[in-house]
Amino acid sequence: MVHLLLAVIYLSFISLGLPDSLLGSAWPSMYGEFGVPVSYAGAISMIIALGTVISSLQSDRMTRLLGTGRVTAISVAMTAGALYAFSVSHSFWQLCLWAIPYGLGAGSVDASLNNYVALHYKSCHMSWLHCMWGVGTSLGPYIMGYTLTSGQSWNMGYRYISVLQMLLTAVLAATLPFWKQKAGEVKAISAGTGKGSQKALTLGEVAAIPGAKAAMGTFFCYCALEQTAGLWGSSYLALYCKVQPEVAAKFAGLFFIGITAGRAISGFLTIALSDAQMVRLGLVAAAAGVSAFAWPGGTLAPVGLVFLGLGCSPIYPCLMHAAPDYFGADKSQAIIGVQMASAYIGICLMPPLFGILAEHVAMALFPLYLLVLLVTMAAIHECLLKKCGR
Repeated sequence: MVHLLLAVIYLSFISLGLPDSLLGSAWPSMYGEFGVPVSYAGAISMIIALGTVISSLQSDRMTRLLGTGRVTAISVAMTAGALYAFSVSHSFWQLCLWAIPYGLGAGSVDASLNNYVALHYKSCHMSWLHCMWGVGTSLGPYIMGYTLTSGQSWNMGYRYISVLQMLLTAVLAATLPFWKQKAGEVKAISAGTGKGSQKALTLGEVAAIPGAKAAMGTFFCYCALEQTAGLWGSSYLALYCKVQPEVAAKFAGLFFIGITAGRAISGFLTIALSDAQMVRLGLVAAAAGVSAFAWPGGTLAPVGLVFLGLGCSPIYPCLMHAAPDYFGADKSQAIIGVQMASAYIGICLMPPLFGILAEHVAMALFPLYLLVLLVTMAAIHECLLKKCGR
């Protein structure tokens, strides 16, 4: 039964990734139909991100009330419904409306599942599970691309992903007893150590926990770094390094390949190294990637994308897995919730900020911008370890 539940969790992480890259791949076929500028995709993305922040902050309360299994099933069902609603929408305001449950569902399931895995499984599984998220983000555009090239509309691409999410919802509902059994084991452990807590923590109470602010800052910087690199890497190659746009677009995929492959490798490395050591190793590899970006003439920029992806790969899953160890099992859900909220705030703010700098100052600032985020993250991470006695 334990192996069956773990398989379901792996499927859930693939499911988490499926919708994440869907809007970007479908939008070139969508915006003309709705009669809006291409930039309006940012509005939908912001609504989804805002919903994710809100639901992440509520994940502690919802998980204590319903349990991880129910939260996951309900959240995936919400996402499935929102994706189906996208597929039948005929105006831009409808997309904005359905982006609300889209984001709310994504934040709840992500925070709840990450905490569940951190409590019940080894760090290697956390890395491999986030590798599965990478598989999902790769499959989403592939499914949409196959749909469009086979003569179908973008609507059907959303509908196919929606059906997959509905099937997963049914599987999650069928496995609810297994989730409850595991949850009962954790409650028994918490009660035995005197660390159990029945009350959901407020945002102020979470922020007052030693190391919590450092954890939030680390996640803010990490996701700001990852999303800035993913969003602007291709533009840096094309506009500064003078690479042909179509070649730059292909090179941009190297960053995500680096993350996905790196997480597969990280799973094995975590058997010998601690979470803190894995994060430090990732920071060193990411620094090598940023250095390659800054190489004169930009000739090593594609190599930089690979190393930056490899460097980023262990940071997010290992920080997630460390939460119960750093803060205690009774506080980990609340901590992971605010970590994820901080991560999405970083996603909302920092990539657009670089876009403004690139437009009004110079695209050449890209390596420096990444370096500032990386150094800041490294400093805050060391502060986190000190605060948590590591």
